[in-house]
Amino acid sequence: MANRVIPIVGLAPAGGASAVSALPTDDGGIRLSAVPPLSLYVHFPWCVRKCPYCDFNSHEAREAPDFEAYVDALIRDLQGALPMVWGRPVVSVFFGGGTPSLVPIAAFSRLMDSLRTLLNLQPGLEVTLEANPGTAEEARFAGYAAAGVNRISLGVQSFDDAMLARLGRIHGGDDSRRAVDMALRHVPQVNIDLMHALPGQTPARAVADVRLAIARGIGHISAYQLTLEPNTAFAADPPADLPEADAAADVADTVEAELAQAGYEHYETSAHARSGERCLHNLNYWAFGDYLGIGAGAHSKLSFAERIVRHARFRHPRTYLDKAAQVDPVADGVPATIEEARDLRTDELPFEFALNALRLTAGCNAALYTAHAGRPSSDLLKRLDAARRLGLVDVEAGKVRPTRLGRRHLNTLLETLLP
Repeated sequence: MANRVIPIVGLAPAGGASAVSALPTDDGGIRLSAVPPLSLYVHFPWCVRKCPYCDFNSHEAREAPDFEAYVDALIRDLQGALPMVWGRPVVSVFFGGGTPSLVPIAAFSRLMDSLRTLLNLQPGLEVTLEANPGTAEEARFAGYAAAGVNRISLGVQSFDDAMLARLGRIHGGDDSRRAVDMALRHVPQVNIDLMHALPGQTPARAVADVRLAIARGIGHISAYQLTLEPNTAFAADPPADLPEADAAADVADTVEAELAQAGYEHYETSAHARSGERCLHNLNYWAFGDYLGIGAGAHSKLSFAERIVRHARFRHPRTYLDKAAQVDPVADGVPATIEEARDLRTDELPFEFALNALRLTAGCNAALYTAHAGRPSSDLLKRLDAARRLGLVDVEAGKVRPTRLGRRHLNTLLETLLP
């Protein structure tokens, strides 16, 4: 079936259904009367140093990256993807990595100008840039803000020098504090990531990090437990003094209580925000919205009238740059940068939807599944029955919400939905 643009649906992550519902089919297929909201993700793959716990597609920059050539590749990649998203409003943009705050201002501004030219960016949309406190500079933050960034997400992880050293970070506690203050001077919204259950970290130290972040005036805090991800240095050689699972869970409870007392809403598995500070880009992910990903290793999820597709770009920066230069993206219509492409099967959709929506503490209406997955909500509700009987999810009056137990054991909850 030829791809075609159809009207956008309003975002409804935890309340009512989207403004336009999908049409359930009798033939077991997908049928959408309107596509979900669309976000753009842009990946910059380079870091100063690879952290031992990191499983993202990031590469240590042993030589200065050619950011001008990489921006050229991003623009060609986007031009090649335009037939799939032509005319659709873009509700948020996120620059992730790696370390996007390594990108020179001139190259970043040129990229932003191209995004405005090629895409239907909505007025006042959220534009987020990830930054490492170890690369934060006043002039850079001012330049990013002037180019259109209005939200900075800082990978602080801790304000404690000893903990940062154990994590292999390139910055110290003073760098973290300076970066937060600097970001708050230049953009209206600031996120920080904080990790707990670190090697040798006491509960008191974890709480001290949270209290310092609160006192700094940060509106959005992602607080999450250190996990040993496959294919990382920590997984190959785990630190000897990690807390036991029960102790780590107790610290998580204490951190969440501290944030709640300070007025932060725990709206997603690891995200806590003051009023008006939620991350709209991530909310679109959790509501099973669409996203176009460009850059090395970036992923996309795009909806059409009768299909939902996932794309993955080539991961290695050199390969990605070579592929982006291979063809005329406007004439070809299909980016050479895509390494993998597949249509989601209907029996995968309950899991794919829940993988996102059940991260939301308040859950969502089952009607959102119909609107954004193009299938009857009964598909989802039937698949959730096992999790409901285990006490992992509540289903009432069409509303689906993870229980406290389900939030603590989200992987177990999701396993019950696997095809």
